[in-house]
Amino acid sequence: MRTPTHDSDFSRTSEQLSAEVNPYEPELGSLPQNDLSAADLDNVNKTGTTTIGITTADGVVIATDMRASLGGRFVSNKNVQKVEQIHPTGALTMVGSVGGAQSFIKSLRAEVNLNEARRGEAMSIDALATLAGNFARGGPFFAIHPILGGVDEEGSHVYSIDPAGGVMEDDYTVTGSGMQLAYGHLEQAYEDDMSNEEAKTVAARSIKSAAERDTGSGNGVFLCEITEESVDIHGHHDFDEVI
Repeated sequence: MRTPTHDSDFSRTSEQLSAEVNPYEPELGSLPQNDLSAADLDNVNKTGTTTIGITTADGVVIATDMRASLGGRFVSNKNVQKVEQIHPTGALTMVGSVGGAQSFIKSLRAEVNLNEARRGEAMSIDALATLAGNFARGGPFFAIHPILGGVDEEGSHVYSIDPAGGVMEDDYTVTGSGMQLAYGHLEQAYEDDMSNEEAKTVAARSIKSAAERDTGSGNGVFLCEITEESVDIHGHHDFDEVI
């Protein structure tokens, strides 16, 4: 039997087949990439921010301010929605660079939709928190520190996700440049088993407290109410509407 030469039809077909993707292997996606350095972040929009997540007897309440700034010195937008629905009963806040936070939210939302399409059921909030931590640790999402809140069969959940991918669950949490000011009010006002309505008032007052002194926070509050059935988000430029 004659041995096929390197440039024969047989060898070319063999090489082509060996290069094809195995249809039985899992498909692996890729994270978005960029070449920004830490110094470049001084020239991009940042949310500055105070964001709050609170677990309640009814579900979860998330509150954020509405200001974006350039380098922390100039208010570039007064009507930023810093909380987005990413799951049928879950939402995530934007903290850090606006572009990085938006990309982070889009990536997570796509994964949630893909998981639901493949499995026929919504991802658990705990699994979503783990995925968010993995994305934050391995992706190009500069200086983000979001809050993830959601409701599933296990109950109500609030997670803080740090820039290194650390995931911590708590009854309530605050992130952003105004976190110390907001915590001052939240620590005193929080009670176990609050209703969503009570939690919205406490959260809005905490955001207002931060906005009084933190230059990166202000211009109103977005309130997100999460139950086992839905996610409802509304913005308010006047704090008196919700306090």
